[in-house]
Amino acid sequence: MPQELLLQVTPEIAADQAQLKNHVAKLIKLAANEIQQLVILKRSIDARQKTIKLNLKVAIYLKGEVFKELKLELPDYPNVATAQEVIVVGAGPAGLFAALQLIELGLKPIVLERGKDVRGRRRDLKAINVDHIVNEDSNYCFGEGGAGTYSDGKLYTRSKKRGDVTRILELLVAYGATPDILVEAHPHIGTNKLPQIIQDIREKIIACGGQVLFETRVTDILLKNNEVEGVVTQKGDTILANKLILATGHSARDIFELLDRKKILIEAKPFALGVRAEHPQSLIDSIQYSCDYRGALLPPAPYSIVKQVGGRGMYSFCMCPGGVIAPCATSPGEVVTNGWSPSKRDQATANSGIVIELKLEDFKPFAKFGALAGMEFQKSIEQKAWHLAGESQKVPAQRMIDFTKNIVSSEIPKTSYVPGTTSVEMGQVFPGFLTQILREGFTEFGKSMRGYLTNEAILHAPESRTSSPVRIPRDPITYEHLQIKGLYPCGEGAGYAGGIISAAIDGEKCALMIGESLHKKTSNQ
Repeated sequence: MPQELLLQVTPEIAADQAQLKNHVAKLIKLAANEIQQLVILKRSIDARQKTIKLNLKVAIYLKGEVFKELKLELPDYPNVATAQEVIVVGAGPAGLFAALQLIELGLKPIVLERGKDVRGRRRDLKAINVDHIVNEDSNYCFGEGGAGTYSDGKLYTRSKKRGDVTRILELLVAYGATPDILVEAHPHIGTNKLPQIIQDIREKIIACGGQVLFETRVTDILLKNNEVEGVVTQKGDTILANKLILATGHSARDIFELLDRKKILIEAKPFALGVRAEHPQSLIDSIQYSCDYRGALLPPAPYSIVKQVGGRGMYSFCMCPGGVIAPCATSPGEVVTNGWSPSKRDQATANSGIVIELKLEDFKPFAKFGALAGMEFQKSIEQKAWHLAGESQKVPAQRMIDFTKNIVSSEIPKTSYVPGTTSVEMGQVFPGFLTQILREGFTEFGKSMRGYLTNEAILHAPESRTSSPVRIPRDPITYEHLQIKGLYPCGEGAGYAGGIISAAIDGEKCALMIGESLHKKTSNQ
C-alpha cells in the first residue's frame, strides 16, 4: 500500500516532479531513488500569507510496490433498445446523467431537448452576440448540455450531502475530461472542452439504444387520474411513457407556466439577484496573490467573498477567472448576464456575479401570479434592463465606484461582453432596497479586498438566473412529485441542484428512484 502524505510546498517545487520527489524524500527520511512514483491526489492553493504555498496530498510508491496508472473506464452499459421507456425532458447535466443511469438500470431513456445539439447551438450564440437575435429554444441556457455547456464548467458543489461527487467526476474523465478534475480543489473543465464531452455522452446514449431528440419542446404533459401518461411536443407528436424525469433547467419559464395552468403543484422559491462585475484579471491576481505579477506557475486567481448587508447575504457567485461575460437571455425583450471561462482561463478579465439573497416577501408586488411571483419579479428586472440599455442585447453598465456614489459613468470602456454596454445609473434597474444593499455591499467588499472597489471594475446588469425562482415539490424519499404519480422533478429547474455536479447527481438519483419503483412493482405482481 502506498504511503499518503499531506505537505505544503512552493509553486516551484509543485511544478517540478524531481524537486517534489527530493522534497518528499527528505520529509520521509529516505533517499529520493527509493521513491518509485509520486502521485498527487489533491491540490489546492494557500494564498493567505505573502509567500504562496500549494497544499498537496500525495501517494508515495516505494521501490517494489505495485503501481498502476489510473485508467477510468465507462460502465458496461447494456443495450436498452427494447426496454421499458422513460421520458427525460431536458439534456442538461441532470437529464444526461439521468439517462446514463437509466441505461445502467436496463431502462430506455427518451431524452427530449427543446434546443439544438452542441454544434448547432453555436450559430444561435453568434446571433445573440452579434445580431442581438434571441432564439427562445437555442441559446446559452437551452440546448444540448444545458446552461453548463457554455459556462466555466465548474465541477464543485458546496453541499457535501448531495451524493457521490467522485463518481460524477470519474465518469466525466472517462468521457474525456482531464484527470486533473479529480485532483484540483476547485475543478473546472472549460467551455471549450465541454461540448465534445457532452457529444460523446449523447452518442453513448444512442449507441445503447436510447433516444435523444433535439428541437423537441414539450408543450403538454398527459395525465390520467393524476398519473403521467406521456407528453406532447410542439410538433404535435405524442410520446407515451408512465415515468417522466423533468430536468428542464432554471430558465424554462414555459414549463413552470404549463405546470401552473394544469394545477400541478409548484411553489415560489427564493433566489439571488444582482450584477456581474468585471475586473482586469491582473488586478485580481495582485489582490489575491499580493504580488505585481503572478508568474507562470500560479493560475489566474479566483475570489470568493460573502458579506451580511442590511440583514441579507451579498456574495460572489460563479466567479470566472480569465473569463468573459455572456448574454443569456432566453426571450426577446430581456437581457441577462452570466460568465464563463475557457479551460486555460487565459482571458484578460475576471468576472463574477455579485448577488443578494431575496426573500419570498420581496415578491409581494407580484402576488397575483401565485407560485410564479418570483419568476415575474425576475422577469420584470430583465425587461427593465432591456429598455434602459436601448432595447437590444446591450446591457446597462456602470463603473463600480460611480455606482456606489450614484454617478452615471461618463464612458464605459470596452468589456468582454460582446453585444456591448450602455452607460446607465443602475439604481434604475433594481428595486430601491436592492440598489442600497449593492451600494453598501461593494463598499464593504472594498474593505475586505483592498483594491477591489475601483472604477476599473465595470458592473453589468442583471445577474438574475442564479437559481430557479420555482420549486416543484417532491417526496424526499421517492423523489416523485407530491401530487402526480410518475413525475420526477429534477435538477436546478425543480429547485434541487445548483451547478453541473449537483444536477448530475440529482439526475442519477431520480433515475435510481424510478428503477426502485419499477422493481417494487414487478416484485408485487
